[in-house]
Amino acid sequence: MIQTRWPRARAVARVVSFAFALVACDQRGAEKSEPGTAASTLAPLAPVVPSAASPKVSVDAGASAAVVLEAAHVIDGVANAPRDGLAVLVEGGRIREIGPRAAVEAKAGSGVRRVDLGDATLLPGLIDAHTHVLLQGDVTSADYDEQILKDSVAYRTIRATVAARTALMNGFTTLRDLGTEGAGYADVDLKRAIDRGIVPGPRLFVSGRAISATGTYPVSGYSWELKVPDGVHVADGPDGVRKAVREEAKYGADWIKYYSDRKYFLGPAPGCPHALCSLVNFTDDEAHAIVDEAHRLGKKVAAHAVGWNGIDSALRAGVDSIEHGDGLEDDLLDRMARQRVAWCPTIYVGIFVAPGRGGPWPRMVELEKAAFAKALKRDVIIAYGTDAGGYDWSENQAKELAIMVGYGMSPMAAIKSATSIAASLLDQKTELGTLEAGKVADIIAVARDPIADVRELQRVTFVMKGGTVVKGPGSSEVP
Repeated sequence: MIQTRWPRARAVARVVSFAFALVACDQRGAEKSEPGTAASTLAPLAPVVPSAASPKVSVDAGASAAVVLEAAHVIDGVANAPRDGLAVLVEGGRIREIGPRAAVEAKAGSGVRRVDLGDATLLPGLIDAHTHVLLQGDVTSADYDEQILKDSVAYRTIRATVAARTALMNGFTTLRDLGTEGAGYADVDLKRAIDRGIVPGPRLFVSGRAISATGTYPVSGYSWELKVPDGVHVADGPDGVRKAVREEAKYGADWIKYYSDRKYFLGPAPGCPHALCSLVNFTDDEAHAIVDEAHRLGKKVAAHAVGWNGIDSALRAGVDSIEHGDGLEDDLLDRMARQRVAWCPTIYVGIFVAPGRGGPWPRMVELEKAAFAKALKRDVIIAYGTDAGGYDWSENQAKELAIMVGYGMSPMAAIKSATSIAASLLDQKTELGTLEAGKVADIIAVARDPIADVRELQRVTFVMKGGTVVKGPGSSEVP
């Protein structure tokens, strides 16, 4: 587990205060709740959710003082190549101006604080569209059960504050967190604590308890005489899943996450002529009800879908993103491109857990690599998502970028998948994902050229979130 490096007195005070607040006001957390760029265009996702329903992005209310950031190079998330000789004027938590240094300096005036980052490269804050801050790694079912059965929600939330801070210090200023895995709505409370400045972390888009059907998800395998917690929100039937969606929305979910499939097996097999098959969790009527109700309430839907069967079911239901997608084949990729459904491949987690899980998992890694190459040849939206929490938070979640590049994606496309493309998936393209005037000032820097070596993004040296410097020159909390 990563150790926090905040000053001890402040860290203890904040964590204890947060833990007591959780215990006092989040008894519902005891309820049961999972263990898991466009290649050639920046075309927007199909509009499903009314823009007025999109969660609002907050900026640091105390970040009103203006500051000019200067660095040798800028990757703004818009252009297809770095730009040189620019400066960024930040005021009130937003980018007021970005342009040639002389022009920005003139607009800023003489009294504005300046941060000169030398030969560094500035980029938009990174966005990870698939995480689990309330998990600490689950290679095996025993790893998962240990957390769900032995750790209290309060304890897991305290650990989640450390995971959130780790992500922020690694340059991830925004996360979409896809399921609390038995920790109720602790993600909603963590999001609130971050927004209020109680604990440091990325801005969160949360999904509360992911939805699955009876008997399709851990915790499982124990005596029928025992009532053990569920890692998901269990719901059955069209009316039952609609109620589950409404409950998730009621308690603060920004997204609806559901499990489309389980029990992955290599094919061809009887009834499944595909390379990777799976058992589908919901009937068509149930899956359609989940998506229809979520969209009616202004929420987008993410589907955990690994095998061909689960992906097929989710696409027929009309989901907004496919998570994992190891079993994607030509027909499914073509459908995703037509429907403008985003794919979060979460490649590294599969590589990480495959040796410990065995069975079909090593082969699944190979299948996903092949699917990724095919997706790059189509107009498939690939949004950056890592499944961090499925592996320990001591692993830098920027590792996924190097794998994507190794699988054939250009470094710039990989960076855009974790900035502008991910922001579009979150319906935040007017607020996040690029360095443009008017956008929220989420800005990071690395010492060397990330286009020459995308692994440089595993060594972020400067982080500004919402106009406040949280790492590097100008920060009062330099790690």
